[in-house]
Amino acid sequence: MSTRQKGGQSTKKAATPSPTSVDAVKDDFQPLQYPAKSATSSEWDYKLALFIITAIAFVTRFWGINHPNEVVFDEVHFGKFASYYLQRTYFFDVHPPFGKLLFALMGWFVGYDGHFHFDNIGDSYIKNNVPYVAFRAMPALLGALTVPTVFLIMWESGYTLPAAIVASGLVLFDNAHIGQTRLILLDATLVFAMSVSVLSYVRFYKMRHDPFGRKWWKWLLLTGVALSCVISTKYVGVFTFLTIGSAVALDLWGLLDINRKGGALSLRQFGKHFAARVTGLIVVPFIFYLFWFQVHFAILNRSGPGNDFMSPEFQETLSDNIMTANSIGIDYFDSITLRHKETKTYLHSHPDKYPLRYEDGRVSSQGQQVTGYPFNDTNNHWQVLPATPFPEDNLSGHRVKSGDLIKLRHLVTDTYLLSHDVASPYYPTNQEFTTVSLELADGDRYNDTLFELRIEGAKGKSDFKSLSSHFKLIHNPTKVAMWTHTKPLPEWAFKQAEINGNKNVQQTSNIWYVDEIPSLSADSERSKKEPRKIKHVPFFKKYFELQRAIFHHNNALTSSHPYSSQPIQWPFVLRGISFWTQNDTRQQIYFLGNPVGWWIASSVLAVFAGIVGADQLSQRRGVDSLDERTRSRFYNSTGFFFLAWAAHYLPFYLMGRQLFLHHYLPAHLASALVTGALLEFIFNLDPVALEENVDAKMAGKVANSTKKGGGPGTKRVVPARERMGGNSMLALWGAAGVVMTLVVGGWYFFLPLTYGKPGLSAAEVVRRKWLGYDLHFAK
Repeated sequence: MSTRQKGGQSTKKAATPSPTSVDAVKDDFQPLQYPAKSATSSEWDYKLALFIITAIAFVTRFWGINHPNEVVFDEVHFGKFASYYLQRTYFFDVHPPFGKLLFALMGWFVGYDGHFHFDNIGDSYIKNNVPYVAFRAMPALLGALTVPTVFLIMWESGYTLPAAIVASGLVLFDNAHIGQTRLILLDATLVFAMSVSVLSYVRFYKMRHDPFGRKWWKWLLLTGVALSCVISTKYVGVFTFLTIGSAVALDLWGLLDINRKGGALSLRQFGKHFAARVTGLIVVPFIFYLFWFQVHFAILNRSGPGNDFMSPEFQETLSDNIMTANSIGIDYFDSITLRHKETKTYLHSHPDKYPLRYEDGRVSSQGQQVTGYPFNDTNNHWQVLPATPFPEDNLSGHRVKSGDLIKLRHLVTDTYLLSHDVASPYYPTNQEFTTVSLELADGDRYNDTLFELRIEGAKGKSDFKSLSSHFKLIHNPTKVAMWTHTKPLPEWAFKQAEINGNKNVQQTSNIWYVDEIPSLSADSERSKKEPRKIKHVPFFKKYFELQRAIFHHNNALTSSHPYSSQPIQWPFVLRGISFWTQNDTRQQIYFLGNPVGWWIASSVLAVFAGIVGADQLSQRRGVDSLDERTRSRFYNSTGFFFLAWAAHYLPFYLMGRQLFLHHYLPAHLASALVTGALLEFIFNLDPVALEENVDAKMAGKVANSTKKGGGPGTKRVVPARERMGGNSMLALWGAAGVVMTLVVGGWYFFLPLTYGKPGLSAAEVVRRKWLGYDLHFAK
C-alpha cells in the first residue's frame, strides 16, 4: 500500500496542530476561505455520535451493577479504606489518598457509618447492610465518562468521525475497562483523570496562537488539575506527567527557535511561557497533591491499623493510641521482651547450638542459637545491663537512654548476647548473633557484648520506653545492626527466624521495640497511667514520613501472586485475573480485556512503528513517500498518542514489584487513540487544514497575539467533513464498521465473565479459554 497522499491536493496546506509538535504548522499557512456557518453545521453528526456513545457507556457500566452482592477481589482493600475514613481511623496504604477519598465521600453522601470492614472476598453486603451500589456507582460514573472523553480527544484533534468512533469504541466495548469500573477499585479514577489530562492539554495546545488569554490559562490550569488527580490516585500517574511533560518540552524547544514562523521570542517572552507552564503543570498539581494528604491527615485522627507503619512521634498525633497510653520508661536491670517492628517476632534464645557446618559448607561458631520466635515465651526475656557496672549501693532508678551502651542478659540460660565476625546461617555477609557465659562476657569477649541503643528520632539523651521507643541495636565493635527476616531457619533451629548483624545500618527493617517489661509489677509507680495529650507534628514532617513508608512498602511488594502477570503479556491478553466465583451458580468474574479489541490495537501499534521505520529509511535513501503535511500530522498527532502508550507501558519493565493486567489500562486507552488515528492515516485522508484569518478587522488582534509571543494570526481547526469536501469516506466508514463489528462481537462473547452472570456450563467455559485462560468451572 502506498503511503503517498491521494487526490493531487496541494502540499502547501498546513498540518494539524498536535500536542507534541514543536511547531506543527511549520511555515506553510495559506489563507483558506471557508464559510463560518459551515463549521457549525458540519458538527451535528459528531454531537449525535457523542450522545449515543455516552448513553451506551452508561448502560454498559451500570447494567447489573448490584451483582454480585458480595465483596469482590480488591474491594476488600478499597472498601475497607472508605470505612476507615468514615470512622476516622488511621490506616496505611501504598496509594495516595484522592481515589479513596472519593469512595469515602460517596459513603458520606448516603449516610454510611463505616461499620463494615470488607474483611473477606465473598462477605455479603446485604446481610451487613452496606450501600455497596453507591460505592460502585462512583467508579462506574467515571468509567462511563472516560468513553466520551476519548471521543472528544479525537474530535478536538481534528480526526474524522469514523476515527473518533473507533477510538472511543475500543474503550466503550472493552471488557477490562468495564469490569474494573463496576467495582470499588481505583483504576476508573486513574484512567478518567489520565484521559482528561490528555484532552485538556490538546485544548490548551490549540490556544497556542493566543497565549496568556483567558482560555489559554483555563486549559493550562485544567491540565494541571487533571494531572494532580492522576498522581493523587496512584503513583503510576507519573507516567501521564511524563507524556505531557515530553510534549511541553518539545513545545518550549520550538518557542526558543529564533527562526520560528511566528517570529523570534525575546528571552523575556520565552521566560513568561516557561514560568506559566511550570506554574500550571508542576506547581498547581503539586499543591493539589499536597492538599489531599492534608485532608487525609485531618480526617484520620484516631488510632488504627496503620499505626505500626509509622513512627512513635507520628502515632502520638492520634487519639486513642495504645502505644502512647501504655508506654513505660525502662530502667537498667529491667527484664524486657524485644520485638521486631516488621515481622513481629521476639528476640529469642534457647540452649541448642548452631550446627558445625551449614548446607553450603560454611562453618559456624557452634554457639548458642539466637533466633526470632513469633510467640511470647520466657525464652524471650532479656535483662538490660549497663556497660559499666553501677556501685552496689546505687543500682536502682537509672533510666536507660538513647545512645547508651548496654548489655543484654538472657535470663533463662544466664548468657549474654553477642555478635562477632562469623557469617550468619543464611547471609554470608552478615554477622552471627549468639550468646556467651558471664565469664567470657566479663573477660575476653567483653567488647563483643556491647551494643549501642539508637532510638529513632530521638533528640539527645531521650528516655528509652516500652512500645513508643523504636530503636536499632548496633553492635559497638563492628557497627552492624540486629536484624531479622521472614525466611525460617532449618529444622535444627525449629523453623524459627534468623537473627543476624546487618551491615546496612540505615535499613528501616532494622527497627525493634520493647513489647513488655515482665519484671515490672502491676502496682509499681511506673505502671500508673497518666493522661497523655495529643501532640502536634508539622504537616511536612508527617507527609515525608508517610512518603518514605509508602515507597518502602511499594518496593517490597515482590512476593508472587497466582494471578500476577508480566508486561510482555498485557498487549496480547495472555492471562487475566479471577475476581470472584460462586460455586452454586457457576458464576464468575474474570478480569480480561476484550481479546479482539486488544489484538487489533496491539497490531496497529506495530504498524505505526513499521511505518515510522519505513519512512525514516526511505528518507535516508532520498525517497519521499509522504508529503510534508501528512508526515507532520502523522508524527505530531498520532506520534503523541503513541508516546502516551509507550510512557504508560514501557516503564513497567523496570519494576520488580507485583504487576497485574489492570496496570495496562491507561496504555490501552492510548493504544485506542493510536488505532483511530492510524485508521484515518491508512485511508489517506487529508490532514486537518488551518484557516489563517487575514481580514483587516483582525489586524489589532493579530498584532496583540504576536506581541504576546504567539503566531502571526488567529487560526481555527477546520472540521474533518469540511476539509474533506466532496471526497468519499465510504472506505473509511467500511473499515470502521468492520473493526467495531469484531470488537462488539468479542465484548459480547466474554460478557458473562465481565458481569458475573449468567453462569456458564463447562463447555461454554472451555470455549472462552482462548489462550488457556485459567477460568473456573471448566469441568
